[in-house]
Amino acid sequence: MNLYIGNLNYRVREDDLKRTLEEFGEVSSVRVIKDRDTNRSKGFAFADVPDDDEARSIISELNETEYQGRRLIVKEAMQRP
Repeated sequence: MNLYIGNLNYRVREDDLKRTLEEFGEVSSVRVIKDRDTNRSKGFAFADVPDDDEARSIISELNETEYQGRRLIVKEAMQRP
């Protein structure tokens, strides 16, 4: 399952976020989305979680929790058309 993680602190690094997510399940990859002109974080990321049950666990454990001073939004990512 592909997860959307929003409302991230702009200083969040992919490695740190991946370690946090892995406390609740296996995570294949994490990608913090950056502005292509400034290379600064846009404040959201996507994570690939191979097991759907573990992905749901990550959502239930981390959605609406505080992480590095911001309240996270964690949910299943919408598919692109």
